[in-house]
Amino acid sequence: MITDDRGGPVSRLADATESIQLGMGTELLAHARELLPNTPRGELRFLAERLTEALRDALRVAESRGQRLNLLN
Repeated sequence: MITDDRGGPVSRLADATESIQLGMGTELLAHARELLPNTPRGELRFLAERLTEALRDALRVAESRGQRLNLLN
């Protein structure tokens, strides 16, 4: 992956994917905050599954960024 200031195509794709994943996680968290106080059990499971997926994606972004930062040093 090209890690210069301009970034290569793979780097730009990774940035775009990360941005989408983090945006979805942010929206999901806001949705969860609205729903949680009065959510029926079945919907809680669905919400928990989506939150788990969002957290997995956020951790993947953080790990990827950490690896890319290590490559620059």
